[in-house]
Amino acid sequence: MTRYLITGGAGFIGSHLTDALIARGDAVRVLDDLSTGRRENLPAGAELVVGDVADPAAVRAAMDGMDGCFHLAAIASVARASSDWLGTNRANLVGAITVFDAARAARTPVVYASSAAVYGDCPIQPIVETAPTRPRSAYGADKLACELHAAVATGVHGVPTVGLRFFNVFGPRQDAASPYSGVISIFAGRLRRGEPVDVFGDGAQTRDFVYVADVVAALVAAMTRLPDGSPVFNVCTGSPTSVRDLAHHIAALCGQAATLRSRPPRDGDIRHSVGAPAAARAALGLAPPLALPDGLTRVLDWLATTR
Repeated sequence: MTRYLITGGAGFIGSHLTDALIARGDAVRVLDDLSTGRRENLPAGAELVVGDVADPAAVRAAMDGMDGCFHLAAIASVARASSDWLGTNRANLVGAITVFDAARAARTPVVYASSAAVYGDCPIQPIVETAPTRPRSAYGADKLACELHAAVATGVHGVPTVGLRFFNVFGPRQDAASPYSGVISIFAGRLRRGEPVDVFGDGAQTRDFVYVADVVAALVAAMTRLPDGSPVFNVCTGSPTSVRDLAHHIAALCGQAATLRSRPPRDGDIRHSVGAPAAARAALGLAPPLALPDGLTRVLDWLATTR
């Protein structure tokens, strides 16, 4: 039986990964401080260790005996990183270094979450992995620094690492009540209740929305294949969707018209963020992603069961 540690495994993406690994017969230990993750997200059979990913003793103990580590623990909020710069740095960067440090004793492979935020407002669309990295947020800067430390972990300490730059991940278990959750979850929740949705600026901003099951498939493939050299890959679809079009798609699936409420543009909002998926598909053997309407339908079905 293969044994994996998942940091942040009680959260949105982490719990879906935990489900997938448990379903195929792996043993899973989850390290989570439960600040945003939930115990009820975890399937039977997963071992939960409540602890801080930036605590070296807690991470070393959790890493003991593991065949691989998926490092997903983070404060994934640009807004919170701006208001609590030091606190989010501790979770997002110090936490990653703590994981890499614990992994080097046994050279335990680490597949870790990076982010499209490392690119900032990139002039190259779709964005390839070799595009300039110019983060415009503390969150993006921390994620880019994670990649640099992963390269040190591999090149200096012999820890196999693979980084995955997630674009806009969506799916069940994203918290629509939270201001930090994905726009799809927020829109879907409001439209199902017949409420207007807020669109900042003109709503023509485009994003690359990737379903959580495709993210899980990329994580598992990265751990299975472990390409040499501490590579990083985009996890995306390559298909742009504007914020306005997204609202109309969701409304149509709800059988109603969307009422859009215009809000002033947000400072620092990136105009376009669409990734190029070719490198990840080739290196990791990924299947084509789930189509956006199919993913939206799954989210709406899930919301219907949680009302």
